[in-house]
Amino acid sequence: MPFARQVLIMQVGVVVVVACLGYGLVAWMLDGRLRDQYGQRALTVARSVAADPAVADAVAAGDPEGAVQPRAERVRARTGALFVVVTDDRGIRLSHPNPDRLGRRVSTDPSDALAGREVVRVERGTLGLSARGKVPLYGRDGRILGEVSVGFDARAIDAELGRVLREMTVFVAGAVLLGVLASVAIGRRLKRQTLGLEPYELVELVHEREAVLHGVGEGVVAVDTRGRTAVCNDEASRLLGVAPERGAPAGDLAPAGTLRDVLTGAREASNLFVTAGERVLVVNRREVRRDRRDLGAVVTLRDRTDLETLARELDSVRILFDALRAQRHEYANRLHTLSGLLQLGHGEEAAEYIGALMEDASRRAPAPENLPDPVSDPYLRAFLSAKAAVAAEKGVRLDVGAGSYVPGRVADPLDVTTVVGNLVDNAVEAARLGRRRPARVEVELLGDGRDLHVTVADSGDGLPEDLRDAAFDDGVSTRDAAPGRPRGLGLGIARRTARARGGDVAFVDADRPAAGGCGAVAVARLPDVLGAEAAR
Repeated sequence: MPFARQVLIMQVGVVVVVACLGYGLVAWMLDGRLRDQYGQRALTVARSVAADPAVADAVAAGDPEGAVQPRAERVRARTGALFVVVTDDRGIRLSHPNPDRLGRRVSTDPSDALAGREVVRVERGTLGLSARGKVPLYGRDGRILGEVSVGFDARAIDAELGRVLREMTVFVAGAVLLGVLASVAIGRRLKRQTLGLEPYELVELVHEREAVLHGVGEGVVAVDTRGRTAVCNDEASRLLGVAPERGAPAGDLAPAGTLRDVLTGAREASNLFVTAGERVLVVNRREVRRDRRDLGAVVTLRDRTDLETLARELDSVRILFDALRAQRHEYANRLHTLSGLLQLGHGEEAAEYIGALMEDASRRAPAPENLPDPVSDPYLRAFLSAKAAVAAEKGVRLDVGAGSYVPGRVADPLDVTTVVGNLVDNAVEAARLGRRRPARVEVELLGDGRDLHVTVADSGDGLPEDLRDAAFDDGVSTRDAAPGRPRGLGLGIARRTARARGGDVAFVDADRPAAGGCGAVAVARLPDVLGAEAAR
């Protein structure tokens, strides 16, 4: 049976049971109330008869003239009572609706009234079941002369109760009908709200949703119409570095920047590359609507960090491969020339040619002084040597400033190479594309205790004033992006890495020469990246 029908049947059953219980309770209470009212009415009439001096005097004299009977009958006729019975102190009737009963003892116990107590009871007598009130009859001297018993027919009580219950039956039937209609409406609304799904289907959907959300390799963040986090799966928590509670503002999941704008809906995203800490993410945002109703948005996050790292390494390998292939042709031509000179016996020309080759090799060396001795860390030396070689293949000379001094070893080479590498790569590209020649980049490293200060200057065209800070935002670049490759991420990663350690990266005024002119100058401060021996 469908769940909505089960709910309907249960609701209708509850309504009917409650209505019947209420009906029975009211009928029981009303019956008691009517019996009590009729009993009090009988007691009141009995008191009025007992307070009549003529009745008391007649009873005291033994009622020789039969004056009690007509007075009692008149009271009975006026009040509509079933009977008005007056007895002497032995319980012998002096009045009764049936004259044949006069002079006989009453059929019910008169002892309570004759003992001076007033009673109200529902009893069965010679005239049937009645609600009766009994009071003692006092003489002028205060002596109990007998009792006065007044009764109202119980059938009148039942008739009154039946009339009230008939009216209440109409009300109860209307209430039951209204309850049934309300139950039907609630069932239909419940069915609409659950999209016609049964409870077991909803449970299965919840289990499937949990399995899908926490099993996929992408981060998923669902945001409701108020900008609150409705769902954040495990992968999204890992990529964002937070584990938000349900209902937390979506803007709290990321620091100020492009990613926060996407989460809050301030910016649309379709395969947008952004950075989150040291990660490169591909972000998509899709608005969700159903039946012309806005339900919020879903933001998906894909981790492209490893892929971007591999792509950059592949670019470097490809560049080196192309450079080696070009050098192979160049060296082959030079060897052929030298071999020809020797075969033809031109020894002097061959010696001059070798000298020219050596002078050219010295002029084109990546770093004339290699690396200064004050930079003793093997990570930095190997890293800068590799960068110098790659820059040379691009036609850019990379120099390490004479003022560089880095004592000791680098304690955290990963952060250092991330920051310095991105700054150097950016400077090399700026110098390569700049108008100044020769194209050069100068790197200066200075250790201050356990802190490392880095300055990278290039001979490019420089940065406009309004881009000095915006250059660190995701996607901001002065160059056109290659198909399928994002731009404007390296500087942002460098700054986030530095700031995560309490440092910073920024562009400053170009007030230092670099090969006949200076384009942009980037400075970085990396706290606590040098070993303990550097602080001594």
